[in-house]
Order: sequence, then structure tokens, then C-alpha cells
Amino acid sequence: MGRAFEYRKATKMKRWGNMARVFTKLGKQITMAVKDGGPEPDTNPRLRVLMQQAKKENMPKDNVERAIKKATSKDEADYKEVVYEGYGPFGIAIVVETATDNPTRTVANVRSYFNKHGGSLGTSGSLEFLFDHKCVFKISPKDGISLEDLELELIDFGVDELVQDEDENIILYGEFKSYSDIQKYLEENGFEIHSAEFERIPHELKEVTEEQRTTLEKLLDKFEEDDDVQNVFHNMQE
Repeated sequence: MGRAFEYRKATKMKRWGNMARVFTKLGKQITMAVKDGGPEPDTNPRLRVLMQQAKKENMPKDNVERAIKKATSKDEADYKEVVYEGYGPFGIAIVVETATDNPTRTVANVRSYFNKHGGSLGTSGSLEFLFDHKCVFKISPKDGISLEDLELELIDFGVDELVQDEDENIILYGEFKSYSDIQKYLEENGFEIHSAEFERIPHELKEVTEEQRTTLEKLLDKFEEDDDVQNVFHNMQE
């Protein structure tokens, strides 16, 4: 198993265990995808994958339609994707990805979480050197195609790691900029896509004591509980 997969398995967001948070996150992603590429899945690859993902997460059809309608309504405020970077206590690097219709509110909340838990909000881009930004696809295997053959085929499309999880699904990691090329290959070759996400994988993990971990997890929980927050990444060793 590679570094990216082991990190992902250990730090899968807590909010994905909460159905309401899953729907909130997917709803915002669908709205932003429609804003960027239009409301028709046939001509909007990102929307197409998100709708497949919503179906697999048992997200009600009404929620999906409401998210699409929100993107085309002139009365609704736009969501903006804003990334915040900072250090938690004990020098742990934390990247917080948000989707917000009120950046003033969101930055105030994020700053207060850092400050109240012994950390500090940094400047944009200050932690980019500590993480690799990857696109991550989860797909079903296909009969007659081995992991090795698939990996060799996908190298040319930007995939740099491919592993099988405990449910025998295949996890693909690729360069951030290769997302559309990888999706196109998978769709054209009949692979079932369960999810397609973007993740930040730390270059190195930092060890902490159990006491320090407890303090850090209180800060991470505050981020996870905020509806504006989409993803939280850090370099704490699990």
C-alpha cells in the first residue's frame, strides 16, 4: 500500500459518517459544478460524477435537484471555494477547504477555531509545500483487467498510484491537473466510478503524544462541525 492510501484510510473525514453532512457537502459541490459547467450531466463531466456519487450515497433526488436549481437561481448567493492554511498546536500543519456564501463569516470562524485551540491562521499558500494536491477516484474492478495492467495503462493519463481497498474497490491517485483526462479514460472504458474527489496528501507525518492528539482533535472537530467546511487535511501521524 502506498503513502497516499494509508494516509487516506487513516484520516477519512468524520463528516462522511454523518448522512446530513454528506448531503450538505455533495449539495454544495453539485451547485458549484453547475455554476462552472452548466446543468446538463451529458456535457458537464464533473456534475456527472457527482450525481453518480450522490446516488451511491442515497442522497434524495429532491436534494440533488435543489442543488442544481440553486446554481441557476439569481436570488441565491454564490458559493466561493476558499482555502485556509495554518498551524495547530504542536506545529501540526492544517489545510481547511471551504465552500461559502459568506467568506467574511467563514474566515472569522476559522480564525477563532485556530486561536481558541492554540493555533494560528497563516497566509494563503504558506503550506502548499507540505502537501501534494491529488485527484482521487474510487472505481469498481473489471473482469479480465489486473491492477498491474490498469496501472500501466493509466500512467500516461496522470495516475501515479493505484491500490485496492478492503472492499476490493480500486483507488486511483493522480495529479490534480489530470482529473479530466482520468475521468474521460474511465468513462470511455466502462469503469463504474463510485466517487471522484480532491485530496491533499502530506509529504511527511509528524508524531504527537496521546495528550497532544486529544488537544489537536478538539480543534479538528471544530472544523468538521462547521457547515462551510468541505475538507480538512493535516500532517499529524495517526
